Amino acid sequence: MAGASVKVAVRVRPFNSREIGKESKCIIQMSGNTTTIINPKQAKDNKSFNFDYSYWSHTSPEDINFASQLQVYKDIGEEMLLHAFEGYNVCIFAYGQTGAGKSYTMMGKQDVKDQQGIIPLLCEDLFTKFNDNADNSMSYSVEVSYMEIYCERVRDLLNPKNKGNLRVREHPLMGPYVEDLSKLAVTAYNDIQDLMDSGNKARTVAATNMNETSSRSHAVFNIIFTQKRYDAETDNTSEKVSKISLVDLAGSERADSTGAKGTRLKEGANINKSLTTLGKVISALAEVDSGPNKNKKKKKVESFIPYRDSVLTWLLRENLGGNSRTAMVAALSPADINYDETLSTLRYADRAKQIRCNAVINEDPNNRLVRELKEEVSRLKDLLFAQGLGDIIEMTNAMTGMSPSPSLSALSSRAGSIASLHDRIMFSPGSEEAIERLKETEKIIAELNETWEEKLRRTEAIRMEREALLAEMGVAMREDGGTVGVFSPKKTPHLVNLNEDPLMSECLLYYIKDGITRVGRVDASSRQDIVLSGHFIKDEHCTFTSSTGPMGETVVLEPCEGAETYVNGKLVTEPTVLKSGNRIILGKSHVFRFNHPVQARAERERTPCAETPAEPVDWAFAQRELLDKQGIDMKQEMEQRLQELEDQYRKEREEANNLLEQQRLDYESKLEALQKQVDSYYPEAPDEEEEPEEEVQWTERERELAVWSFRKWRCYQFTSLRDLLWGNAIFLKEANAISVELKKKVQFQFVLLTDTLYSPLPPDLLPPEATKDREKRHFPRTIVAVEVQDQKNGATHYWTLQKLRQRLDLMREMYDRAADVPNNTTEDGENVMTGGDPFYDRFPWFRLVGRAFVYLSNLLYPVPLVHRVAIVSEKGEVKGFLRVAVQAISADEEAPDYGSGVRQSGTAKISFEDQQYEKFQSESCSVGLSRTGISQEELRIVEGEGQNAELGPSADEVNNNTSGADELETPLKSLDGPLDTTLEHLRIGNVFTFRVTVLQASSISAEYADIFCQFNFIHRHDEAFSTEPLKNTGRGPPLGFYHVQNIAVEVTKSFVDYIKTQPIVFEVFGHYQKQPFLPLCKDVISPLRPCRRQFPRVMPLSKPVPATKLTAMTRPQAGPCHCKYDLMVFFEICELEATGDYIPAVVDHRGGMPCHGTFLLHQGLQRRISVTIVHESGGDMEWKDIRELVVGRLRNTPEADETIIDPNILSLNILSAGYVRPMQDDRQFLDSDMPRTFYRFEAAWDSSMHNSLLLNRVTPYGEKIYMTLSAYLEMENCLQPAIITKDICMVFYSRDTKLSASRSIRNLFGTGSLRAADGNRVTGVYEVSLCNLADAGSPGMQRRRRRVLDTSVAYVRGEENLAGWRPRSDSLILDHQWELEKLSLLQDVEKTKHYLLLREKLESTLLMGQDSLQTRITEELSESTQPPEVDHEVSSSSEIITERQRELAAKCLRLLTHSFNREYSHVCVSASESKISEMSVTMLRDSASISALNTITPSSTCPSLVDGCYGNPELRPPMPRSRAVSPSPDTQEKSINRASETKPRTRKFVPDIQEIRVSPIVSKKGYLHFLEPQTNGWVKRYVVVRRPYVYIYNTERDSVERAILNLSSAQVEYSEDQQAMLKTPYTFAVCTEHRGILLQATNDKEMHDWLYAFNPLLAGTIRSKLSRRRAGQMRM
Repeated sequence: MAGASVKVAVRVRPFNSREIGKESKCIIQMSGNTTTIINPKQAKDNKSFNFDYSYWSHTSPEDINFASQLQVYKDIGEEMLLHAFEGYNVCIFAYGQTGAGKSYTMMGKQDVKDQQGIIPLLCEDLFTKFNDNADNSMSYSVEVSYMEIYCERVRDLLNPKNKGNLRVREHPLMGPYVEDLSKLAVTAYNDIQDLMDSGNKARTVAATNMNETSSRSHAVFNIIFTQKRYDAETDNTSEKVSKISLVDLAGSERADSTGAKGTRLKEGANINKSLTTLGKVISALAEVDSGPNKNKKKKKVESFIPYRDSVLTWLLRENLGGNSRTAMVAALSPADINYDETLSTLRYADRAKQIRCNAVINEDPNNRLVRELKEEVSRLKDLLFAQGLGDIIEMTNAMTGMSPSPSLSALSSRAGSIASLHDRIMFSPGSEEAIERLKETEKIIAELNETWEEKLRRTEAIRMEREALLAEMGVAMREDGGTVGVFSPKKTPHLVNLNEDPLMSECLLYYIKDGITRVGRVDASSRQDIVLSGHFIKDEHCTFTSSTGPMGETVVLEPCEGAETYVNGKLVTEPTVLKSGNRIILGKSHVFRFNHPVQARAERERTPCAETPAEPVDWAFAQRELLDKQGIDMKQEMEQRLQELEDQYRKEREEANNLLEQQRLDYESKLEALQKQVDSYYPEAPDEEEEPEEEVQWTERERELAVWSFRKWRCYQFTSLRDLLWGNAIFLKEANAISVELKKKVQFQFVLLTDTLYSPLPPDLLPPEATKDREKRHFPRTIVAVEVQDQKNGATHYWTLQKLRQRLDLMREMYDRAADVPNNTTEDGENVMTGGDPFYDRFPWFRLVGRAFVYLSNLLYPVPLVHRVAIVSEKGEVKGFLRVAVQAISADEEAPDYGSGVRQSGTAKISFEDQQYEKFQSESCSVGLSRTGISQEELRIVEGEGQNAELGPSADEVNNNTSGADELETPLKSLDGPLDTTLEHLRIGNVFTFRVTVLQASSISAEYADIFCQFNFIHRHDEAFSTEPLKNTGRGPPLGFYHVQNIAVEVTKSFVDYIKTQPIVFEVFGHYQKQPFLPLCKDVISPLRPCRRQFPRVMPLSKPVPATKLTAMTRPQAGPCHCKYDLMVFFEICELEATGDYIPAVVDHRGGMPCHGTFLLHQGLQRRISVTIVHESGGDMEWKDIRELVVGRLRNTPEADETIIDPNILSLNILSAGYVRPMQDDRQFLDSDMPRTFYRFEAAWDSSMHNSLLLNRVTPYGEKIYMTLSAYLEMENCLQPAIITKDICMVFYSRDTKLSASRSIRNLFGTGSLRAADGNRVTGVYEVSLCNLADAGSPGMQRRRRRVLDTSVAYVRGEENLAGWRPRSDSLILDHQWELEKLSLLQDVEKTKHYLLLREKLESTLLMGQDSLQTRITEELSESTQPPEVDHEVSSSSEIITERQRELAAKCLRLLTHSFNREYSHVCVSASESKISEMSVTMLRDSASISALNTITPSSTCPSLVDGCYGNPELRPPMPRSRAVSPSPDTQEKSINRASETKPRTRKFVPDIQEIRVSPIVSKKGYLHFLEPQTNGWVKRYVVVRRPYVYIYNTERDSVERAILNLSSAQVEYSEDQQAMLKTPYTFAVCTEHRGILLQATNDKEMHDWLYAFNPLLAGTIRSKLSRRRAGQMRM
């Protein structure tokens, strides 16, 4: 039998209640001895294993494949028991996760038939074989031990004395064993059953989420089975000793699955540690017994088997790969939620199957052991004698009770004391270890030599001790020694406890024995029979004396001196005879009832009809009895106490009311005093307020502006729209939540709709009062609607808010009855089409693709035009293009034969009535102050905040050939006057016929299958002309409509006005397909429709971190803005180096975006945070001090949850603060004449003070740490601190890591042009606004104080299923502004393209000389474009032109002497007019004949140029007051003198600093030359234009921004005259609020590209004028 493998069996259990509750699926399949596990995530990923036995216990016993407990025992238990009778050591252990059924397989349920486990069945079968043996020469003896390994500590489960942890030791002969483990002799199965029951109750179990009675320890039940055979012939007795080890392992587990916390978590860690070690041992043994290691490297591998890593594997060493026959039962869970644990168990068992054990028959082990042990004893004695310590052996024998040796007397005579012996032992090397080993060996010999009778007596003694210990604790056992508990004896008097908790009453029982039973504390001088504890229990409290007299057995209670003892509520101080049922109170808290079974029985016999007491005798009864006997009336006590509390409450309330009244009077008096002070400072002056109103005289222009402003102010909708969005957000969330739960595939979101030409509002979306108000409104109305995206049918609808609420009621009803409706009815498509489902609407077959507009101005001349107009959707997206031809025809002209491919309609007669057209004009939303020069773009602003450069797209996003505003109406200006008299074909009353031909449609996406077009006049929606539908494939040639429509109109004044200003509306419709036919069709349109949503989304700006030291101040309301400055802030984190200096940490700039970077930091170093603020110098910007620098909001994601209160906010210690000089690389050409301001402060940062794991560990790969920094700065003339906030990104490395710059940074520093320290910082761009203090009483302030409830934060049932969806709010208004701006620009582009096309057509007809009428019109057009001075003589005209050019030259000279080169400031402004005149005439003589219209002049929008142009202030054009003007030297000196004379008035501002997010779009980047004022030389800098900012770098490889220019507040100038005068080609100027800068490009193309990047509108104007100049030169 030697060399056999481990028997491995697997068993799968049924589902438990937890798995049934989670609707788990079975993943285990068994076929024969093959077990297969199915991966629930990948059904095809199955794994199969072969074992010795596979037990299917998942179903009920009725299943023929069901494996019962008995079958498992017959296959495994009987085989192992047979090996034990043969003399082998045997081991059976169960393994598996917690709750898999290990304890059930090993122990089972002993009180249920047919459910006993392997251990009880094996023990029962063992003694059955003993009884069935008829051989008298055979005798058997059985000893058992039961221990548990809990948290790597061994505990004896059978001996109550062994409360502590037992030591595990290893003997060279016996191997590992447990010292002092009790081995109890048993003679029958009932003895084993009692011991198992006692041990199981003492075993550690606990409840986890996966198992209510989870075994928290490993249990090892050992049976030492000895067989003795007497041979009469040889008179020799042979023995076979078998050790049967039955192991129930604790379950492997995962902390998240079991919900382990605290003690359970610590237990699980130790369990998993021992099981992991067991797995390592099995794997190591499997490697030994398989493969090439079996022969060559077996000894080497065996030395590395980690038996000692765990107590469990140390004790089972012989059973694992040693002298044992071993079987393993792997318990499996069938649930899919336990897939990982079950697969791990199967792999565990598969490895164990490869282990081979070398079992041998244990024959006569005692004789061999005794002989070997005696040899070892003699060897040890010789060792001690050799060291001169033989006398210690004799003393040890005498102390342990062994027979004294002859040298004992000599030892006593020689030895002085035990201390001297100890000293000798200490100075003898190895003597202590030898003595310890000697004692250990002799103890084993004594145990082996113990007779069977002695073992039985010792077992009985241990049992008696256990019962006595339980009796001492008040716990009794049955007379048969069975179940432990409280059992009322039939004769013995006793005490039972009474407790306040009824469940704890009568749980402890104390016997009163014959004689004296003492009651006291555990630390009494004499042993107490009943041990109690408590403050009022004496060391010897009382005694109970039980004696037998003539009246029977009586019990007398005698209290000790000073002990509080009560009987039936009375304090007793003398001996008292107790009667059954008496209540005894010892001390204050121990309440007992005395029971005397004999007395109670005699009392019942004496009075058989005694009534049951009305009140139960429990703890409450005993307490009330005690109070009554002590004379305490509880009811009276409670009433008295209640009265005292009421009096105290009444008194305190009166005091509080008096104090509150006094405080109210004090506050009122203070308010009156303050009001008097305010009245004295601001006296009322009603007369002064009325006088200015009477004196103000408005011009007609100012009155129109005031009326327009008032109308626009009345039409502001920002606040009302926001109120609607916030107030209805909760309904939108509820509708989406219901849609998700009912799986409707419908999403709801807010949308803003404005009545524009491209997106007219349907009548059903307008509220009833809106239609009445349309005539009074002069601005387009914007409404809040709901966009319904039907993802199932691919449709989009718009609902009003009222319709949403109505549908929401129906949705709630559907949701409530969803459980009763079958699933197939909710998916019925018929309800969707008929409108029965509240989530869906009917949708038309054809859907609007977009609109296009064709202007009819060419009919005035008339010339034919072919237009290519863009088809624009309601969102401003270009969906395609439409080609339309418009031409005038004669009334009797016959239509030519176009062929079969052209559809020709008859002539349609349209009437234009003046009244109807005037009504349309009054209702039109585009009516404004166009005649007064007000831009129509301003009329499309929803918010009341004006145009914002960041919201609207740049002009190049719409059209690259956008011309200036001054050119848009050029063709029409000449037609206002003489048109009615000169155009014969448009006389009033005549019939005018023109033809509209719809030619082609192109670039329409394949999402729309059938395409058709209809067109109508803008005020006649009821009369539309339509084409035939065409199939659209999205590829191939354009769609050819070729639809010809003749229109005859009786000419009226309104018709003439219409063709001057209004277009024809073309609407393109198509059948929308859910899936496009070709995915590539979208690529045709994508470059033609720039969309803001294609850009990266802007990251949200973090709010400031709350200050910890500053007192919370209410932010004053800001009024009008006084001034704005752009700040550039440098952030550095410095680390302490070994040299003692703080060096800036490395920054990784690999992101490529400005103002971004990751700090690479080291663990455990001291750090400092340095912040440098750079801005233009100004009188209003003056920093006083840094009040506080706080850091917080530590996280590992860019977004921060600002709603959570951050406990890790840290206020840093400010080390230094003040103005500094810039470093050499930061000094720019800007700082040579007007230095910028540099303000720097530094603070110490100890990251360990945050107590955050993110900062106290090395950052894992791929993770980044984010932190928010806020600096509170005090400024001059400001009411409160200004706050600069920045999100810092960091990565922490170990302290010894050598960090270098990234590869891109190394390339940057490799040239030597930039040092590494200069790039180790992150830049932030901010805009600071200094606002005046708002008037608290103004209506605007009162309106701002109004608070609106934001319902978007309210919880809605099912909100957690929305996966991060949020209703849109203020951002929707901003996006809608951009859409309106985009639609306006597209409309202007179409109008401009039409005018340019018409002008080109007119010029071509003029050159060809076709028509006299057109020649006259062209002449009038050319005359109208010339200035009025043309009518004068040529000489005067040239004089005026020369004077004009002289003014321009003087202006350019002043510009150069002031703005660009301060070294020339000594040049007198009043230079001789003759020199200027000569220079002007010389420069401009050749250009005198050119019309002033074609001369490119400097922009009049730059303040620095205008100031230098006009000497007389009256001749200056009006300037915006919000922009700063660059003063001349004279005016600057005057202002300085005036400032010195008058003392400046102190003003208080409200500062506001906002961080500017960098635009991801780069308009242009490259090198430019800047004029340096001091040296008069050019410096080369690298420039990146990200509108609205220009970022300036030293070189292309520079990663840190050195300067910025804000294009939104700057003006760009270009002048050919200036270039010719300075002889510096390719130059242009940028004028900011603080300085002027001259820039030079490398060539002409580069200059125009840079101009286009800086100011697209100016670049378009320049290109248009240059092209017109070239055309004029060609014409001449």
